[in-house]
Amino acid sequence: MKLNSIGLSEKDSKSLSEDLNELLANFQRYYQNLRGIHWNIKGKRFFELHPKFEELYTEANLNVDEIAERVLTLGGVPLHTFEDYIKNAKVPVGKNITQDEDAIRLIVDSLKELLVIERRILDASDKSGDEGTNSMMSDFITGQEKTVWMMKAWLAEEI
Repeated sequence: MKLNSIGLSEKDSKSLSEDLNELLANFQRYYQNLRGIHWNIKGKRFFELHPKFEELYTEANLNVDEIAERVLTLGGVPLHTFEDYIKNAKVPVGKNITQDEDAIRLIVDSLKELLVIERRILDASDKSGDEGTNSMMSDFITGQEKTVWMMKAWLAEEI
């Protein structure tokens, strides 16, 4: 097995960087959705939700950067065009969402998609001994599960 300069299998690193690029595309769509609902939210809960959505898109933007840098660390090239994001993203597109419940449901649905991808990457990174990617996925999953719980509580729905 040929190892790269950080001591990981080159084959595993290539596969993980491809998986991370899929996650990157989905995070970019999630980020754009959050920006859109932040800008367009209306109603009695505006003052409550507007800053929350800003908090979420700021965090998503940081995660995008972390994912791209991890792809580079593994020897890959991060996706960086809207064409690539559109082609590779499964997170639902949120267009012209102005109502609070629709916005919260979009966040929950988006995080559900991200969590599926992250759990797959977590499993693959564990099998390849890639602690850096594994730790990143673990942190993302922990934070996003809490966000889903809070959003479902806001909707008065069970997990």
